[in-house]
Amino acid sequence: MHSGFAGGADFHGPAESRALRRAGFRFGPRGTQSSRNIMLGELSDLFDALPPDAASEDYARAVLEENALGKPTHSARGIARQRLAELYGLDRRLAVFRVLRRLWDEDPLGRPLLAMLCALARDPLLRLTAPTVLGLAVRKPLDRLAFANTVRDATGQRFNDAVLAKVMKNATSSWRLAGHLAGTMGRYVRRRVRPTPGTAAFALWLGRTEGAAGLSLLKSRWAAVLDVRGDAMLAWAEEAGRQGLIRVRAAGDVVEICTEKLDDAATSTAPS
Repeated sequence: MHSGFAGGADFHGPAESRALRRAGFRFGPRGTQSSRNIMLGELSDLFDALPPDAASEDYARAVLEENALGKPTHSARGIARQRLAELYGLDRRLAVFRVLRRLWDEDPLGRPLLAMLCALARDPLLRLTAPTVLGLAVRKPLDRLAFANTVRDATGQRFNDAVLAKVMKNATSSWRLAGHLAGTMGRYVRRRVRPTPGTAAFALWLGRTEGAAGLSLLKSRWAAVLDVRGDAMLAWAEEAGRQGLIRVRAAGDVVEICTEKLDDAATSTAPS
């Protein structure tokens, strides 16, 4: 049984564009996995400390001045804030963050996958590791050498062995936190994750933001993160529609999916 990403299919997605950057996608040679995993616990603590409409300055103040994350030093607070901002934006001017923050409260069971979907949009290094994990058969062990080679082949000589080892450690930890891997660094095995209406809506929104529509949305790389494709993804989309998150119309081979309802501030201006 495979995840629907068999064969190590590409997860780089469409080329970098101004529109995707404005939405909050990040590109380039650097990524947070060289120093941190997806920081699910810290993100949860920060969202617990602030209301959904908090501004970027509020997040900075909560971490740096109020020490909402319980860090021992001011330096550690600064690093945590920077890494969380890299992974999630922490800025309502970014559409990807607005959608994440809305769904976080509406879909508590989906929070690990919601975090992973957002982190994949914003962390180029994490995206490099996706084909190896998502293409792995359920219950099969992760090939650490293949995992490392995926990153090395894409980054060339940019990372020495020590940094590459950190990327591997943090990325595998990230996939474990999201639910795709189980075990320890010595032996991770693939697990099948279970979508929720909120995670399905977020995956569809990400696909629409990249320009996909109709049936292609049900087969996108974002659907693959949820371990579903095709009819199974349509079923989750329809459930998200019943919950009022998105609008779905399906008749035979014609599928129309509108995700605009997810973003309550689509006309906002993103930071430069």
